[in-house]
Amino acid sequence: MPQSFSERHELQRPERDISVRYDAPPELRVAVIQLAKRAGLNYSTLRDVVCEVLPVRPNPNNWSETDIRDEVFSLLENCDWFKVYDVAEAIYDALHKPFPEPAQPIFRERLNQFFREHGIGWEMENGKVRYRGTEPFARMVKGAATDLSNTGRSQAASELAEAVKDISRRPKPDITGAVQHAMAALEATARDVTGQSKPTLGKLVGSLGLTPPLDAALEKLWGYASNEARHGREDVKLSPAEAELIVGVSGAVCGYLAKDQP
Repeated sequence: MPQSFSERHELQRPERDISVRYDAPPELRVAVIQLAKRAGLNYSTLRDVVCEVLPVRPNPNNWSETDIRDEVFSLLENCDWFKVYDVAEAIYDALHKPFPEPAQPIFRERLNQFFREHGIGWEMENGKVRYRGTEPFARMVKGAATDLSNTGRSQAASELAEAVKDISRRPKPDITGAVQHAMAALEATARDVTGQSKPTLGKLVGSLGLTPPLDAALEKLWGYASNEARHGREDVKLSPAEAELIVGVSGAVCGYLAKDQP
């Protein structure tokens, strides 16, 4: 698949601050179809993919390429916002066979580039659209997951992955689940580095060797997460931004502990 001028010369628009999360603006709905076409899907196959995801019956009166094209665009323009991301995942799967191996990564990379250039807070990874936080959030969580895996802390790495999965749920993120898994990752890491398998994180903070006031800050984070989400209080509604903060900080501390005590 030939590269464009901008791809050959590694030119791209500046990345925008995230301004779109629980929506699929019109330009994205169009881009998903255009990127699928550019990756190799024809409109007939695209219609099959879109109709299966929504799900709706293909219009039997549309048989020409032009009519099918218009039908595909109309379906994407009028569906629920979260279905657009479902369609993007289904397109990725449809590009597996009989297309050349680069078709999937090309679609993924161009879609992610569109997300970044238009301030859309999602990214595709391994064919799944997941939550894309701010750059510090992304660095902390991805770096921590790598550090945990590299030091054999699979349980903590799994909990952190579940936290990101919960905050990525569509159409409504699982805020409570994200916080619970983030703190579980932190607790599992703390238990591992201290060699104590039963105490909660709140009781382990003093044994982690953190320089004051970092130890007090971590204890307060644990208390905040426990009170606001872990105990399921009905009168408390955490925002996605607060959940992102808790997941990001938990990831950063997990990564720090994993590096400090491999």
